[in-house]
Amino acid sequence: MNVLLALSLNLVLGYTGQLNLGQSAFFAIGAYVSTILIKSYGFNFWLAGLVAVLSAGLLGLALAAFAARLRGHYLAIASLGFAVITYQVLVNWENVTQGVRGIYGILPPVATTTSLFYLVAGIALGVYFLLDNLVRSPIGDTLRAIREDEVSAASLGVNGAIWKAFAFGICAAIAGLAGCFYPGFVGTLVPDAFNIIESFTMMAMVIVGGMGTMVGPVIGAILLTFLPELLRGVGELRLMIYGLALTLVVLFMPGGIVQAWHGIRGRSPNWLGLRPRTRS
Repeated sequence: MNVLLALSLNLVLGYTGQLNLGQSAFFAIGAYVSTILIKSYGFNFWLAGLVAVLSAGLLGLALAAFAARLRGHYLAIASLGFAVITYQVLVNWENVTQGVRGIYGILPPVATTTSLFYLVAGIALGVYFLLDNLVRSPIGDTLRAIREDEVSAASLGVNGAIWKAFAFGICAAIAGLAGCFYPGFVGTLVPDAFNIIESFTMMAMVIVGGMGTMVGPVIGAILLTFLPELLRGVGELRLMIYGLALTLVVLFMPGGIVQAWHGIRGRSPNWLGLRPRTRS
């Protein structure tokens, strides 16, 4: 699930250059819409998941339309505000979401958590190859042009607002897809699982792994998922060590783990999804 979240955010942050801090909101929308449809209305999991993914994608488009003219920290503040609003809706709309009391007794779509792991891993692999083909296509070149210089891209006929909305919609839909599987994994659904801290965690996965590459967010998601678990044995020092590790990565490998490795090796195989920079 974290791999899906990191891959989706990377499309907006790494390839389009838009600072989106609202990713936890789309994750929450996928989780709550699918769960409510299943628990309250008797939907099949896959049909509920489809509705949840579409709902998250449409809200991503709505956010992009609202923030189409915003850039940099202004966009970050707008998307962060969207995440805060979504969290407050989950907390206060008790008739639908059950608020802080949460929704319990949620079953996964498959028999065991092991099967769920392989199911989500297979979906993540499929999403990886779809996004990899997308960023290697002319669409990917368009998104990178917006990232590098939106004004110059506009002078070449690129409609930045439409393409940013496209990236936000895809990003939100994939986050919603990840959210569909979260309730069945933990068995319960409470708003605190989707607070704004989660958005920063997702962004850290992309940055630590290497934004603007395909394999980087995958490595970052795996590393930042397992690292806190590996540090549980050190008690209160866990968060300090975790924070220090992130700080060292940002200071000494600003391009992320993958780009640092790319620099050391001088070249990387094509399957990594890396494109060496060329000099004009």
